[in-house]
Amino acid sequence: MSPFVRRTILALAFVGLGSAGTSTFVHYQLVQDPSYTSFCDINDTVSCTQVYLSSYGSVGGIPTALLGAFWFGLVLLLTLAAGPASSEIAENIGGYLLVLSTIGLSAVLFLGYVSFMVIGALCVLCVVVYAAVIGIFLLSGASDSIPWLSIPGRMAGDLGRLVRSPVALASTLVYLGATAATVAVFPGEDTGLSVSSGSSGVADTAEDSSDDGTEFARYWDAQPRVELPVPHDGAQVLVVKFNDYECPSCAATYMAYEPIFARFESSHPGAVRHVSIDYPLDPECNDQTPRGGHMGACEAAVAVRLARRSDRDDRMARWLYENQQSLSRETVAEALARIAGMSDFDALYEATLEDVKADIALGGVIEIEATPTFVINGVMIKGGLQPEYFEAAIELELERAAAGGSIG
Repeated sequence: MSPFVRRTILALAFVGLGSAGTSTFVHYQLVQDPSYTSFCDINDTVSCTQVYLSSYGSVGGIPTALLGAFWFGLVLLLTLAAGPASSEIAENIGGYLLVLSTIGLSAVLFLGYVSFMVIGALCVLCVVVYAAVIGIFLLSGASDSIPWLSIPGRMAGDLGRLVRSPVALASTLVYLGATAATVAVFPGEDTGLSVSSGSSGVADTAEDSSDDGTEFARYWDAQPRVELPVPHDGAQVLVVKFNDYECPSCAATYMAYEPIFARFESSHPGAVRHVSIDYPLDPECNDQTPRGGHMGACEAAVAVRLARRSDRDDRMARWLYENQQSLSRETVAEALARIAGMSDFDALYEATLEDVKADIALGGVIEIEATPTFVINGVMIKGGLQPEYFEAAIELELERAAAGGSIG
């Protein structure tokens, strides 16, 4: 490994470690604080939050960003060790870096695909990590390397040398201990917008941690409230969702919150009203988003309204959420015919689109900036809350309505 290659790998590893470390911090804040807004959330497409809180944001409960920080730390240790090491050990380290960077490249290619094609959101910090990993891979591959088949034997020998070197052994143990401690202090709860059918709900949350419940109540009480011309229709809690069927976070919150609404309907029939307001990020029907990139969202909103005529709107909405990457006028019309038995999509499109535009105008009342945006008895939440907090918010509003203190 030439001095130039070594210095460049060190620089890339430091940059990658800084980015992965920042990502881990942001992920931690998102899990801990429902009101936290990431500095790298720019719009619906460029959003670190959507990536971190997706099902791909953690592996076995460990944030993907933290695994990235561990990887860059290992690259740093190996590259630093290659400097003062003998020529034989330095040659071995070059081989280890090539293996490590190949694994890293595979991971970032997969995560990059998921980010762009599945989640539909771009994380700026993640892009920096991807670039650093690719650069380290190219530099490691360009250096003279040892035969891959000889690596296990060489590694066994180097591990023996590591054990016999107090400084190297102590450095390794400190690094592994710091990594384990970071994993241990990270919240051991499910991250992302996912809810299991056995979720215990807000009652169990309050019982297990009354301090957390009190803290959330203080946060909730501090939020300003907006006025929306949407009737409660006798419900004590009105939950309004400004929605785009092509928005990944809208799909995530739909799947996460659906069982919550079902539980409240069972325990408090008619007390919680859920209204979905169309706000497609598609310039075809929404002139508030001239640069919107969801080019099938207007068609999707129309299809759900048409499916409602035969009480198939829930099935239509679920299909749209599950097929966001393939939405077009043709695929939406075909799905509507198959699900709701309606073959006159084109004939009814323009008239129904006017109803969608009326919803969009309602979004202008409170200046919607991104989807989803929820309004719970006047409290506006951009992007949604983690399911346990979302449920806690509804529970709080129900309790206060029962006590005669509802604000909505």
